[in-house]
Amino acid sequence: MKLRSTLGACLGAVVLVLSMTGSAQAAEGYFHYKYVDGYGQEQVVTLHDPLSGHCVNLYAVGDDDELPGYGPHNETDTPVTVYLGANCDGASWRLKAHGNPAKDTLEVRSVRFGDPVK
Repeated sequence: MKLRSTLGACLGAVVLVLSMTGSAQAAEGYFHYKYVDGYGQEQVVTLHDPLSGHCVNLYAVGDDDELPGYGPHNETDTPVTVYLGANCDGASWRLKAHGNPAKDTLEVRSVRFGDPVK
């Protein structure tokens, strides 16, 4: 009886692991943006190999009560949609993979790499 329970548990674990493969893909490369900190100094933040398909509220600017970041630059191998609002809401722009830096007038609070959610 113990062998059957152990075998069943192992089989269940294998099925669970196999069902999760491929669900966490990352864009390869770097994504940069700038923001002004509380001391008035410009800071640059870099995301390395960000997760695709998920909304990311960006560090120090990912809340609608904060000043937005600006000048995003997508150096990943995946297109990215940048949003003016937190939680991937509001006005959005698509930046191509391995693109040129956007102008500093393009503001950003959140991003989603890969295909936008429909």
